[in-house]
Formats: sequence, structure tokens, C-alpha cells
Amino acid sequence: MTTSTTPEVTGQAPTGARRKGDLVFASLARAAGVLIVLALAGVAVFLTLEGVPAVTAPAERIGADNIVVYVWPLLFGTLLAATLAIAVAAPLSIALALVISHYAPRRLAKPIGYLIDLLAAVPSVVYGLWGIEFFGPRLAPAYAWLGEHLSWLPFFEGPATSTGRTILTAALVLAIMALPIITAICREIFAQTPVLHQEAALALGATRWEMIRMTVFPYGRSGIVSAVMLGLGRALGETMAVAMVLSATGVVTVNLISSVNPSTIAANIALSFPEASGIKVNVLIFSGLVLFLVTFAVNFLGRWIAARGRVEGGR
Repeated sequence: MTTSTTPEVTGQAPTGARRKGDLVFASLARAAGVLIVLALAGVAVFLTLEGVPAVTAPAERIGADNIVVYVWPLLFGTLLAATLAIAVAAPLSIALALVISHYAPRRLAKPIGYLIDLLAAVPSVVYGLWGIEFFGPRLAPAYAWLGEHLSWLPFFEGPATSTGRTILTAALVLAIMALPIITAICREIFAQTPVLHQEAALALGATRWEMIRMTVFPYGRSGIVSAVMLGLGRALGETMAVAMVLSATGVVTVNLISSVNPSTIAANIALSFPEASGIKVNVLIFSGLVLFLVTFAVNFLGRWIAARGRVEGGR
């Protein structure tokens, strides 16, 4: 009997073609990574070169005693608004992601997920118009109540504004803008939790919440941190919505309900740049450099925490 030596057709691509495709994909991915690094380096170099003249600029050209005195209130307002936004958005986003992935029926979970994803497509200026015309005025009675009953707290010492254009309103608008980003990432992470782990916890007598606490949260811890950091980056860099909603006076205060509010770096640049000239442009670019460094540090910290969580989870 003669044995045929002709290779059988298995339907798979030849090894050479498969390896060529891998090389092309790897080259494209490497080129994209290098391009992103070069773009970031170019932005950093531009901001540094254009911002350095502001360090030695005279006080009368800066509008403050020195560049630190000028930038500090803006940095304070940026961090305050972003921190308040994430404090509101993070728990809501995680709860929504859990509802979509583990609690709501499938026929209801999909439409909810689509609606939340659509929030990310709404332009910033639309959020700003909504905040200044609808959301802010309807928060004014709540601010008046807080100023009347909780004025002993520095956050609500008032006097409460009647327009609702406060740092707290801006933070709540930022929270709504960051919510779809955090929710979408957390939802995907929760859905990837191994089914066997969840079924094992339920089989041992755990309730649904205990199962989520023992299996879903530990599995997705690094992803949750990454999602929150991405949402924080969105809140730090938001411009138009904050510029439209916030009635800023450039002070440093923790009073959240009065008409005297700190501004943010991004909003200050957007409002001041059209009329700026000469050294004033360099001052605004220097403040942009500060925002760039803060955002970079936040994202770097988020990546480090996420990587550390993955390493610990793999042990």
C-alpha cells in the first residue's frame, strides 16, 4: 500500500503567511507607540520652551506677584473640581456597571448600557449649556438650604448664590461627563470575571453581593483603578463646560456654594487666550504646562497602580 505524502488541507494559513501578518501588526503597533511618545515629547518641549519666559516675567505683566502666585489658585480650583467630580462619579459608575453586568435583566441591561455610552458622545458645550441654563438654577434652592442649615461647615458657609454657578455645580457636571467613561470600562471588566469563580462562591452559600465582593471586585481591582484615573483625567482637562458653568473669581476657597469660586487652568486658558498677547501668552502656556504635568502624573499613577494590582492578582 502506498502512503500519500501530500499534506492535508487543514484550512489554516501557512506558517510563513501567519508570521508575516504578525510582523506587520507588530510593526504597526510599534510605530503607533513611537508616534504617541514623539507627540507627547513635542507637546512637552513646546510648553516648556514657551512657558519658561513667564518664570522671569515682571509682576505687572503676569498680573500677580510671580508665576507661582498666578498659577496656584488655578491649580487649586482644577484639583478641587476634579476631586469632587470623581468622588461623585466613581461610586455611581461602579454601581451602574454592576447593575448592567450582574443585576439587571439582559433585555434591560443592553439599553441602559447604550444610553450611558451615548453620554460620552455629547459635546462639552452641550453639557455647559445644560449646566448653566437648567442644572445650576435648580440647584440654587439646595444651596440656600445648605447655607442656612450647614453654614458652620467651611464648605457651605455661603452666602449661597442664587444662580447656581458654583464650583460644586461645575464638579457635578464634570461627574456626569466622566460617568460614561468609568462605567463602560468597569462594565467590561466585571463581565470578564471568570464564571467558575462566581458559581463557586454562590455554591458555597454566598449571596449575590457577597459573591461580587469576593470574586468580581478582587478580579477587577486594577481595572477599576484605571477607569477612575481615566475619568479623573477627563475631569482635569475639561474646558468649555467648566468655563460656561463656573462663575470664577480666581481665589482659593473651599466654599462650594457661593458666587466667589476658584477657576481652573483649562477654563482660564479658554477665557483668557483670545485677548492675550506678548508675555501673557507665555503665562497661559506655563499654566498649560502645569496642567500637562498634573495630568501626566495622574495617568502614570493610575497605570502603576493597575500594573501592581495585576502582578499581585497573578501571584
